[in-house]
Amino acid sequence: MIWPSYLELNRSGELKRRAEALSRRYANCDLCPRRCGVDRIQGELGSCASRSAVAVASYTPHHGEEPPISGARGSGTIFFANCNLRCVYCQNHQISQLGEAARRHEISLDRLAEIMLELQDAGCHNINFVSPTHFVPSIVEGVRRAADRGLRIPLVYNTNAYDSVEVLRLLEGVIDIYMPDIKYADPQSGETLSRAPGYPAAARAAIAEMFRQTGELDLDEEGVARRGMLVRHLVLPGGLAGSRESLRWLRDRISPRISLSLMAQYYPAHRAAGFPPLHRRVSLAEYLEATDALEELGLEEGWVQSHEDAPDAYRPDFSRDRPFEL
Repeated sequence: MIWPSYLELNRSGELKRRAEALSRRYANCDLCPRRCGVDRIQGELGSCASRSAVAVASYTPHHGEEPPISGARGSGTIFFANCNLRCVYCQNHQISQLGEAARRHEISLDRLAEIMLELQDAGCHNINFVSPTHFVPSIVEGVRRAADRGLRIPLVYNTNAYDSVEVLRLLEGVIDIYMPDIKYADPQSGETLSRAPGYPAAARAAIAEMFRQTGELDLDEEGVARRGMLVRHLVLPGGLAGSRESLRWLRDRISPRISLSLMAQYYPAHRAAGFPPLHRRVSLAEYLEATDALEELGLEEGWVQSHEDAPDAYRPDFSRDRPFEL
């Protein structure tokens, strides 16, 4: 068996067929559950405020992801401009909320392929697509072109999970590692805080499809992920994330052995000050409620961020070439 599996899809011509099928969706965009229906090829803008030309805001070897993603040599992160969510507390708001200003970050598909190859040449363990949902067709075509030129490392789909199941099915065998968030258990929180109608149902359906494709996290002899799924959950102040309910759903409906990353790194970024209790950090007591839920539910696979160290764990500045360097 050829691994990563996108290499076999490329050899057979299936990867090209998938890329073409996905690209047609730009003309009546239904890449996420919003199904805006705009013609992005002609420059119409939907909720993500993005045309069909792929926009890359930043790319870099990243050493701050979970251990099986960053490994010793870093994860080759490609941050796409704009997003299909509008989180009021977004820690990447410098690049996720650009709107039409994202045009200055638009690049060709050949350049996207070159970026993947540059990150591979830098020694990265994988290519990590951050906020990929609204550019999936471009990503798949970029992978095809990069594979023709020697790309051979795993692909990570790093998503908010507000994804279309129909689109995800076209990624089967293309993506090696899915890394979705599970943000909310309550639909009202998704609507108010991320302008994402029906977020819990959509995200759960997407996560179930991702797990069907790749299963539990599989690590190599160095402890670096080869394939599988790692689910992230950011604990929010005031219990707004519905942590216990989401964790219970993951155990009962996905797997009691699912790999989880529980994060305490919330801080009031972007517009959070206007949405109490998001104007403050997560308290230790609130975070302990989430860690207690992990223990009570018997969820033992994964990583729990330290509450004490969390405030400084993720403070990127995307105005710099290396946004994660202090």
